[in-house]
Amino acid sequence: MFRKASKGQETRERLLAIAEASVLAKGFAATSIEEVIAEAGITKSGFFYHFSDKNALAHEMLQRYVAANDEIFEALFGRGAELSDDPLQGFLIGLKLLAETMADLPNGHPGCLIASVCYQERLFDNTVRQLTVDSVRRWNAFFRQRLDAIAAVHPPVEPVDLEQLAAMMSCMVDGAIIMSKALGDPGILPRQILLFRSYIRLLFQPGRLALAG
Repeated sequence: MFRKASKGQETRERLLAIAEASVLAKGFAATSIEEVIAEAGITKSGFFYHFSDKNALAHEMLQRYVAANDEIFEALFGRGAELSDDPLQGFLIGLKLLAETMADLPNGHPGCLIASVCYQERLFDNTVRQLTVDSVRRWNAFFRQRLDAIAAVHPPVEPVDLEQLAAMMSCMVDGAIIMSKALGDPGILPRQILLFRSYIRLLFQPGRLALAG
């Protein structure tokens, strides 16, 4: 049986969700504890029961965000691996599922919390800054591991730095989020993911495009 979250846990989660939405909308510096408290409908002492200060809020908010992204990647690319024993086909399926997931968001991707923190890193202590570094490195390693498995079976058609190719995924996603917001087009992110998918397919399996669907 699943345990029902306590009232305290529910309040904590609500504070984190409110803070995240505010930071993604206008940045961390412009997000005040007072407005988070007001929207959550709790007292100031209630807020400080959960978080010692704004930096503690930022740290837990980032941990929550990173964990959610980890879960999405593991689920989608894990599903791709389940559907095909071939590492390339499994990765292509995962990218297709990721594009579909992003396309299903009614108002597009809300933004990248990691990028928001990096833009204002002087506001945070070393613990928060290190968390952003570790998360980016872990995501790059996640994709590098899959690219290594692909290259072992399907040597690339031209020399390529797999470390940079793995980093390209994060760069492409963050860039597409920014462009979609600037142009008011939420479809940019899923289209960019599919374009990256086409590049991966061409790079590792030229002449066999029909196999990936």
